[in-house]
Amino acid sequence: MSKADNSKLKVALAKGSLLSPTLEVLGKIGFDITGLQDIGRKLMISTSQADFVIARASDVPTFVEHGAVDIGFVGKDVLMESEKDVFELLDLGYGKCVFALAEAAGASARTAGRYARLGHVRVATKYPKVAERYFTSRGRQIEIIKLYGSVELAPLVGLADQIVDLVSTGKTLAENHLVVVEEIAPVSCRLIANYVSYKLKCSPIDALVAELRAVVR
Repeated sequence: MSKADNSKLKVALAKGSLLSPTLEVLGKIGFDITGLQDIGRKLMISTSQADFVIARASDVPTFVEHGAVDIGFVGKDVLMESEKDVFELLDLGYGKCVFALAEAAGASARTAGRYARLGHVRVATKYPKVAERYFTSRGRQIEIIKLYGSVELAPLVGLADQIVDLVSTGKTLAENHLVVVEEIAPVSCRLIANYVSYKLKCSPIDALVAELRAVVR
């Protein structure tokens, strides 16, 4: 990546499921994504319009917050959990799913009884900050159990009463006899910016936002 050309945008792209649709919308607006369709093990790629960093999704807000890049494409779930200080510019509308509270089918009475006895319930999640904010806003206490793998297992083996997780089609929940108790927040891919970068490069960033908005509307 060249450090000499400060006029270029520096862009962080999240690896994983959001990479392909992000490249698709950038291609639709004619943005130069040369070499990004087959990145292999490359972590940085420079085109005529931007210097791209391909990073783990959870790291994208950190790169943006600290000004290592000007803008980034990342899921709202990552933003909600990371709580990084970034400027959210645009909801791109793809990568849609929802944060949901779920539990084993027919477990509502048991969960309510446990809360009445102990004053809290056990909640398994990969997103402890999201879960804690949700329950705090409702004046309820929880014991958070942080998991990194299949959160759906927790209610099935008695590890937790409920789970907070991302739900897309709901198929995984249904196959494991879990039901959604409440939807917490919608999630989709967002375009974010560093505050200082937005001031210094407002023209190219605003132009990009306008072109993207026209495509994803």
